[in-house]
Amino acid sequence: MIEMDTTIPGAAPEVVRAFKVLNKNGIHARPAALLVDIASQYSCEIELENNGNIASAKSILSVMTIEAIPGAMVTVRARGADAHHAMEALAQLFEQAFQENSIDGSEEDMEPSEE
Repeated sequence: MIEMDTTIPGAAPEVVRAFKVLNKNGIHARPAALLVDIASQYSCEIELENNGNIASAKSILSVMTIEAIPGAMVTVRARGADAHHAMEALAQLFEQAFQENSIDGSEEDMEPSEE
């Protein structure tokens, strides 16, 4: 995972990170919905890119058009006042394989444990 802050002085903050799609089915409808739900909580502009295809992270149809298959490297670009917070939330989703089985066979779970 690579993170770059590409903010130009006087411009809105911009954060760019690349993530590997770790879940074994790629970004299909359910992971896309999770991604859109998280992205929609932030006011910043968020884009995803895979193989030259760019999508708004706030539109489920747009997200599904990037065809992010298992193992794909997806670049996420967040631009705006809350870009860093949005990126942290999205990073957690990618790192936890969208709450699905990962391509290495392990099952990821984002749900907090009950104590």
